[in-house]
Amino acid sequence: MIAPPYVLIVDFGSQYTQLIARRVREARVYCEIHPCHTALETALGRKPAAIILSGGPASIYDEGSPQLDRRLLDLGTPVLGICYGLQAIAHALGGKVEPAREREYGRAYLNAVRPGSTLLRGISEGAQVWMSHGDMVIEVPAGFTVVASTADTPVAAFEDTQRRIAGVQFHPEVVHTPQGATVLRNFLFDIAGLGPTWTMASFIESTVDRVRELVGEARVVAALSGGVDSSVMVALLARAIGPRLHPIFVNNGLLRKDEAREVRTTFDHMGISLHYVDASERFLSKLAGVTDPEIKRRIIGEEFIRVFEEEAEAVPGVGFLAQGTLYPDVIESVSSRGGPSATIKTHHNVGGLPERMRLRLIEPLRELFKDEVRELGAQLGLPESLIWRHPFPGPGLAVRILGEVTPDRVRLLQDADAIAMEEIRKAGLYRDIWQAFVVLLPVRSVGVMGDGRTYEHVAALRAVEATDGMTADWFRMPQDVLATISNRIINEVRGINRVVYDISSKPPSTIEWE
Repeated sequence: MIAPPYVLIVDFGSQYTQLIARRVREARVYCEIHPCHTALETALGRKPAAIILSGGPASIYDEGSPQLDRRLLDLGTPVLGICYGLQAIAHALGGKVEPAREREYGRAYLNAVRPGSTLLRGISEGAQVWMSHGDMVIEVPAGFTVVASTADTPVAAFEDTQRRIAGVQFHPEVVHTPQGATVLRNFLFDIAGLGPTWTMASFIESTVDRVRELVGEARVVAALSGGVDSSVMVALLARAIGPRLHPIFVNNGLLRKDEAREVRTTFDHMGISLHYVDASERFLSKLAGVTDPEIKRRIIGEEFIRVFEEEAEAVPGVGFLAQGTLYPDVIESVSSRGGPSATIKTHHNVGGLPERMRLRLIEPLRELFKDEVRELGAQLGLPESLIWRHPFPGPGLAVRILGEVTPDRVRLLQDADAIAMEEIRKAGLYRDIWQAFVVLLPVRSVGVMGDGRTYEHVAALRAVEATDGMTADWFRMPQDVLATISNRIINEVRGINRVVYDISSKPPSTIEWE
């Protein structure tokens, strides 16, 4: 849905590729990640304003390692190589890359920073950078100047000012390179000549125009879950096509406690009419006996589409289904557009869709991160209570109930989760937490209540800090809040006798348990 100009980020399989995209977006420049094997085709088809080559785990000289097509460097487009990207530039242009005597991983410090370097303007001698490489450039291509080194890396940065091609051996996108944002801005603004034009106001304007052009006179049904993403998506499409938008809110029986009522009330106040469908029994019957999380996601994804298609039959002239898919969903589901990274899990609104659908799909938020969606929601005038609502998975409580999903287990989790959220809000912590929720585990434990033995369910509380959900750390919940939540759940939710707290970060864990 996005119009140029844009920065093409070429993914060579680095674990940091998504961080590069985040930093570029933070500089108010639009960017997209595409795999290395389609980079030239992408650049020729939709000419980027600049190109950034990511790092990667391979060695440039190994058989089968991803290579940089020399023609990408001959387009006249400004290029920045990061780590493997720097080595790929050197290798493609006749430089020399060799294994380092010792792998350099962790903090390093720049020295011999060349005065007058455009790439390193404002970077001080001795600046800390983060290294992660086993190879190094020992001979730069013709036309390039070495502009910085470290104690162990003779070519920590180079640039060719005539061709506007530069590279750094370190990772400017990570927090361990404190001045990394300055390096990226120097490339984007001073070398590539871009400006900070990527704003939510410009996104609204371009997306509204493109939606109107795509949809024409057809009508659109929108899949509304009541969460931040789908709510912002509905508000954006309502601005684009007005009464030709038909939001459908499906209660799949896997929503949080009282959520169906709250969503309907919120949109009534916003003046947006919803078509409400209670399909609880239908979804729960489909999930009976299913324990595999990927199968749960696929069942829910396909059932959602079928419900929407059936409901859409009552809408004359409908041709499109709109969803609130975000960029992290795409990255985790399809490996950065088919790149060398591994698929983490299938999102019901990405890989979980059935192969054959009668409606064409519109995903106007597909290239946005969560913090950008919140900013977009504010621009569209959505209430803060909705904008700052914690993320909720498309499959709902089905992926927070480990094991089989039953009506009784749904009720247990709804009650426990409602208590946790109430206490977190009371403590004034809700906005400090990126996402908090309760998980119902597929185990039972022995307990003592009164003078009797119990053998009941175990609930896990999960709360994390994050910016966009791509990485996360567990939230240091005050002990008194944890004690209150645990005490209330055990005393008030009949069927749970033990509460545990999840202290795992992402990676290696994911935020959701399934």
